[in-house]
Amino acid sequence: MAKLIKMPEIAANATSAVIVQWSRKEGEAIKAGECLAEIETDKAVIEYDADSNCVLGKILAAAGQEVEVGAPIAVLFEEGETEVDIAALLAAAGVAVEPPAGAGTTASATASASAATTTGAAEPECEPDAAASGRIFASPLARRLAQERGLELAGMTGSGPHGRIVRRDVEAAAQAAPATAADATAAAGSDATPPAIAIPSASAAQGSAAFTDIPHSGMRRTIARRLSESKASIPHFYLSADCRMDRLLALRAEINAAGTRKISVNDFIVKAVAAALQSVPDMNVSWTEAALRKYQQADISVAVSTEGGLITPVVRNAGGKTLSAISREIVDLAARARSGALAPNEYQGGSFTVSNLGMFGVREFSAIINPPQAAILAVGATLSQPVVVDGQLAVAQVMKVTLSVDHRAVDGALAAQWLAAFQRCIENPLSALI
Repeated sequence: MAKLIKMPEIAANATSAVIVQWSRKEGEAIKAGECLAEIETDKAVIEYDADSNCVLGKILAAAGQEVEVGAPIAVLFEEGETEVDIAALLAAAGVAVEPPAGAGTTASATASASAATTTGAAEPECEPDAAASGRIFASPLARRLAQERGLELAGMTGSGPHGRIVRRDVEAAAQAAPATAADATAAAGSDATPPAIAIPSASAAQGSAAFTDIPHSGMRRTIARRLSESKASIPHFYLSADCRMDRLLALRAEINAAGTRKISVNDFIVKAVAAALQSVPDMNVSWTEAALRKYQQADISVAVSTEGGLITPVVRNAGGKTLSAISREIVDLAARARSGALAPNEYQGGSFTVSNLGMFGVREFSAIINPPQAAILAVGATLSQPVVVDGQLAVAQVMKVTLSVDHRAVDGALAAQWLAAFQRCIENPLSALI
């Protein structure tokens, strides 16, 4: 029996995802467990596998299309099945279409589904004539995109059935907006009173060729939303410390000279963070409205820069792993993060984050907390600095770190206690390894 498949909620709380590509064409067979399609979430590309032997009967959402979670994306036929009433399947799923006469055979069912395919499965199409009712008919996806881009639906002409506004109409309006604004300014003439703040720059005078609007990716939108919410809703406070790195660098050089795997300074930092959380377990918490959630192990999120934006794969139970195991895991997670191959469980659920910009030469910085976590450690570069040792001036390797803390979950004295424990682990690195 034919089955309608819908866009799954691959990532927690995701409202939509993009189909990167279909691995089969319509009419091609696929075995259970084989990849049916590649789906891009806000963080990674996930393979969506078939759960039984079947045939890809009808694609309802084209590659490259953003589809809302729960919306139909394809119809799967059983092996040997030829006559399928696709219109009935769509109607049962709440995707209303107007089937042509004689719907029920494979050919007529395909034709009846084409209306849904034209604008995408995320945009059900069956509305009264917009002009007759006076209402503005638009798909939920189109309404959301218009709101995000500050566009009015009233000025758009819908290209969907019965004049319904769909995604492509919003995107066309967004592209035309800069040109429209420029035309309106020119039409006003020299006698028009300019707005009080309308002071055109040299680049603006060159017209639309002076800039390019790059549409936000789903990942970039998620980063913007989460960090805006974090900065606006979490009461941050910050503590800084200078860590002497001479012993750690000497131990690292000794380990790397004897071992086959090269250990990085960041590997030591992740291990030291986990050891400090074990020493001060009350720091390994997060705030919820109902309770203070205390974690039983140190799951350390490590910030990784990718072309699409920042992602934080998680090293699970870092306190129970060796330096070489942590190093191997970070290298693997970072490589798959940059290729978009992380599974959701690999970048969700950490209890503490490390963000290291020292490798880029940054001396110090303050990081924004990664919710729902309660703290993030910003790591700067290790630099030669003058220090006083036993009353004498000397030169030492010093790394500055800044701890950002959620004051709802952690008080200043507790955060200072944890930072002191971390500093001890860094300055006496063998203590973190024993």
